[in-house]
Amino acid sequence: MLGNASNPHSSALAATVLRVSLGVVFLAHAGAKYFLFTLDGTARFFVAHGFPGWTATPVFTMELLGGLALIAGLRVRLVSLALLPVLLGAFASHVSLGWMFTNPGGGWEYVAFLIMALITQVLLGSGAFAVDGVLARSATQTHGSVAQTSTS
Repeated sequence: MLGNASNPHSSALAATVLRVSLGVVFLAHAGAKYFLFTLDGTARFFVAHGFPGWTATPVFTMELLGGLALIAGLRVRLVSLALLPVLLGAFASHVSLGWMFTNPGGGWEYVAFLIMALITQVLLGSGAFAVDGVLARSATQTHGSVAQTSTS
């Protein structure tokens, strides 16, 4: 299975690994905003970097719900696209800090990598073991039953 790079199972599993990894990263960032920095502290950080403080709550919510959706494999392409503005905002706040994320305040390399990973996820889709696949099979079976019923 892994010997053939064009194997569709390998591609589906690769998309799944990327999807779940991104979901875990977004959940970790949402958790840090809520439990470690607090939403008030996150709002102050946002203001210090030129963003309105009120955006801390929507960003937290996007990371939390987006992370859960990615892990579950629910609307993966749409969720990945929706998370891009969150990371573009993060990129804007890190770009002046240099390239390496180990720089004081963190650089932009990690954020840029996550942006490219989300774009890759959009292109790959949900992968294996995703709610999207269950929904697609259910819709196919439902539409197939409707078609059979209407022609009977």
